[in-house]
Amino acid sequence: MNMNVDVILGLQWGDEGKGKIVDAVAKDYDVIARFQGGPNAGHTIEFENKKFVLHTIPSGIFHENISNVIGNGVVLDPFVFMKEIEKIQSAGYDPHKNLIISDKTHLIFPGHRLLDAVCEMALGNKKIGSTLKGIGPAYTEKFQRKGFRTGDIFASDFESKFKFHRDEQVKRAKEIHPSISEILIDGLSYDEYESKWLEAVKDLQTFRVEATEIYLNRLLQNGKRILAEGAQGSLLDIDFGSYPYVTSSNTTSGGVCTGLGIPPTSIGKVFGIFKAYCTRVGNGPFPTELHDEMGEELRKNGHEFGSTTGRPRRCGWLDLPALRYAIMINGVSDLVMTKADVLDSLETIQVANTYISQNHEYMFPEFRFGENFEPKLSNHNGWKMDITNMTQKSELPSKFLEYFNFIEKELNSKISYVSVGPGRSQIIKTQ
Repeated sequence: MNMNVDVILGLQWGDEGKGKIVDAVAKDYDVIARFQGGPNAGHTIEFENKKFVLHTIPSGIFHENISNVIGNGVVLDPFVFMKEIEKIQSAGYDPHKNLIISDKTHLIFPGHRLLDAVCEMALGNKKIGSTLKGIGPAYTEKFQRKGFRTGDIFASDFESKFKFHRDEQVKRAKEIHPSISEILIDGLSYDEYESKWLEAVKDLQTFRVEATEIYLNRLLQNGKRILAEGAQGSLLDIDFGSYPYVTSSNTTSGGVCTGLGIPPTSIGKVFGIFKAYCTRVGNGPFPTELHDEMGEELRKNGHEFGSTTGRPRRCGWLDLPALRYAIMINGVSDLVMTKADVLDSLETIQVANTYISQNHEYMFPEFRFGENFEPKLSNHNGWKMDITNMTQKSELPSKFLEYFNFIEKELNSKISYVSVGPGRSQIIKTQ
């Protein structure tokens, strides 16, 4: 079979700028497909002085000649999904024309969001840092074989089955936190949210819902090109991330095959996206985190607030040992550096190239994140120049290219693109 499925995924803790890169390269593909995660994702796209944040819908939705697929590995909240659809429609696009949803995509019930909230509250100061979108409980029920899928919403007895399952979820939530009436979901009481959710299910029924694994494999047989779009980041992978402070799905390239129903032999290029520095939302280890004015400067310059939660992101220097690990487990063929312009004003830029533990130096994380390991930082001169209007590698300042070349050499991988601003056109091909 032709290797016609390329992959774009994040190599850090999410928020690497994947949506912008997908949108920028979408014209080279026939299909953009999401393979995991749910509305905990926040992919930001800016063009023609408009800004969109996509949570469930693939980032090719603004290209009317491209099919967009929500795969079986995704979990979908109909209420959040329809709010997203309305924003896209209000901008003059019709997602009914180029969006297909797998009939095996699992649904996030209002009860999942309720359980997410009470479970996180019960953890106290040991919180995971959940986005409270119901992702974990929805995936839990999927693997308990108790979940509902989008194909189920067309059954005549769906609503009665939903209510029976809802009662069970509410009972479980009350056992964890008796006063569930105090809990708001997106500013609504549980009953209000459920009512709007059921309305959204009826709207969801107007979309094309089918066995997308058959659709995608037929396209592959006909030589069509597919881009698999990852959500979150590799260091949040349920297996390979900084467990337990991770998401509930496989965010790495291995998740593409199970999340879309395509064979491993169809995978071609794997584009790994990384920021020129690091950020993280929620709890969990972050070896290069900055707790000083420099961390604040990165947050301010990079507008580092969660596109899904609005929470301030934790900021720190680039972590090369963690990147080496992410490149290895994903089989990355092409690196993409984003938000390089955020460092434009800095005099000195630091990078963690190794970790130190008990007088031993480690280039590569053969250890559990954050366990008595200190990053060893190297200093690099900043370029002190605005790069946001540059369009070719030859225009980039020499100090920037020194930083660029250092990263390529230390990672033993080529950087194919550099993003120099949030806009669709602010990207430089470097290979």
